[in-house]
Amino acid sequence: MTLMTVGLLIAGLAILTLGADLLVRGASALALVVGISPLVVGLTVVAYGTSAPELAVSLSAGLNGNPDIAVSNVVGSNIFNILFILGACGLIAPLIVSRQLVSFDVPLMIAASLLAILLGIDGNFGKLDGAILIMGIIVYSGYSILKSRKDEAAKRASSSESPAVASGTAKKVFGQLGLIAVGLVLLVVGSRWFVEGAVEIARAFGISDVVIGLTLVAAGTSLPEVATSIMATIKGERDIAIGNVVGSNIYNILAILGIASVVTPGGLNIPPAMIAVDIPVMLLTALVCLPIFFTGYRIERWEAALFFLAYVAYVAFLVLSSTQSASLPAFLHITHWFLMPAAVLAIVVSLVSNRRRHARLRAE
Repeated sequence: MTLMTVGLLIAGLAILTLGADLLVRGASALALVVGISPLVVGLTVVAYGTSAPELAVSLSAGLNGNPDIAVSNVVGSNIFNILFILGACGLIAPLIVSRQLVSFDVPLMIAASLLAILLGIDGNFGKLDGAILIMGIIVYSGYSILKSRKDEAAKRASSSESPAVASGTAKKVFGQLGLIAVGLVLLVVGSRWFVEGAVEIARAFGISDVVIGLTLVAAGTSLPEVATSIMATIKGERDIAIGNVVGSNIYNILAILGIASVVTPGGLNIPPAMIAVDIPVMLLTALVCLPIFFTGYRIERWEAALFFLAYVAYVAFLVLSSTQSASLPAFLHITHWFLMPAAVLAIVVSLVSNRRRHARLRAE
């Protein structure tokens, strides 16, 4: 590994982040012009924009003969989004969870994760698998946008508001389209440099592409989500903060895996270890959102701390496993017999206490 390799990685990441920022700014402005709610902006426009680095990296990796990174980037990003980003945001301030997220979008995220397991259990995401996933994101996006526009129109009608259409709207639209185009170009360039740097680092340290994709690449390409959700939390835009994470995870599975599977010759091969461990972990992190989100429709700081610590434990497992450390058996023993039961117990106690609190409020 040379300084040039490290420079390539850092430059690629910087260009990725800048490109994603321009893309999100342009796309968000366009979404507001056509009248979409903040939650749906977070679930679709912002989520898809901040997931553009994952799309660019996975496509570049698949087309350049690194399918391990293409798949592990998506899986690792989804785990990172829930455990690290929601954990970090929830530690900054408790997050209010929309009922729509709990009733529709989170179950859809769980269903998409389960679909990925079913389609990839044979060890390959082929063209047919990719087409099924792409159809899913098209239906989801269309439904979300149309429903949001209908709901926003109903709100304006009930409050006698008229849609604010500023003069010179066409000029603004073209300006935002220009930002989107520049952002896409930067994403393509940045993704290529970032993947090349990551692969070189993996080889230099003797670490597999899978582990690099699940950690370094996944975290790196998720930086736009990190910045967006944390900034939204600080500014009080909680719908965008959580919607960005949930929407990104749905998009990562349905769109990124779908498109990469279709355009990559021979599809995307999935390492057996990923089928056995990492993809089930992705499903588990999606499943754990429901009971935590149901606890008063909030993510409390202690729940966010659980998310954050779970990600630290997951990364520790990857590192110990890839280096065949002698500490791995002890780590697994502690995780299996102490950490996981403690987390489950905490969630159950929280569910019970919230149910009792709601029962008391109804009785009063």
